[in-house]
Amino acid sequence: MMQIEERLEKQYGSKLAKEIVKGYGCKRPVTLRVNTLKTSPEEVKDKLTKEQISYKEVEWSKEALVLDNVRENRVQELEMYQNGEIYVQSLSSMLPPILLNPKPGNDILDMAAAPGGKTTQMAALTSNLAHITACELNRIRTERLKYNVQKQGASSVYVMEKDARNLDDFFSFDQILLDAPCSGSGTLQVENEKVKQNFTEKLIQKSVASQAALLKKAITVLKSGGEMVYSTCSILKEENEEIVLPFLKENRVEVVPLEGQGLPLLPVAIEGSLCLAPNEWYEGFFIVKLRKK
Repeated sequence: MMQIEERLEKQYGSKLAKEIVKGYGCKRPVTLRVNTLKTSPEEVKDKLTKEQISYKEVEWSKEALVLDNVRENRVQELEMYQNGEIYVQSLSSMLPPILLNPKPGNDILDMAAAPGGKTTQMAALTSNLAHITACELNRIRTERLKYNVQKQGASSVYVMEKDARNLDDFFSFDQILLDAPCSGSGTLQVENEKVKQNFTEKLIQKSVASQAALLKKAITVLKSGGEMVYSTCSILKEENEEIVLPFLKENRVEVVPLEGQGLPLLPVAIEGSLCLAPNEWYEGFFIVKLRKK
């Protein structure tokens, strides 16, 4: 684990780095999102109570529930899971769609969409009244995405098996979600030996190259005045601020400041962006909202 710990110490200082590593070790509860295309939070809460599953609510979303006393396999047995009324999703990953604030009637692009949690969340947030194009380059992951879109009843989503970096420039979108592929430095499991082998400099460099190319394409196909969210499940500045800052300097984009009340935040180099610290509820996650001038 040395390499990640060294990096964290260099970026955050040793006290904060220790907190982050402690956060990695937390066993987070199962969290789910109520799929409002099929049901309501009230109905889901009733069903959970009948199943003797207790839950907590989250102040920033009526659809998000934190389950107290179950693991994921128990949730997967529930009828409401099997018919797509609920979707198991981490709290951190529910934030980018909410902060993008997708609007009915808009053309929306989800650039790296599989397995579809955020895609179907945007469909629900717009009551299936937006036009959502969901890109995924990997064949198997595309099938998974299609399955989830169908299961969730997200009829406003058009799935495209395509590398979003190669989208034609004549496309144009009102809103874009770029939840970019990354090193996963916000979601590491410290006790996992494989992590040490897989978390390499090469992985970070590969992620950085793909993030920069995706962001460049996103800004090209975003309409003037349009907004986008760039997010990663990384807490390293190489994959976050250092990807976004060059685009801000080119002056075609500005930061739309985000509020992070009640969230466990790490210091950031871009004012108005959010970087969540891993803790007992949240995974490490970076989110910034941009507007094309």
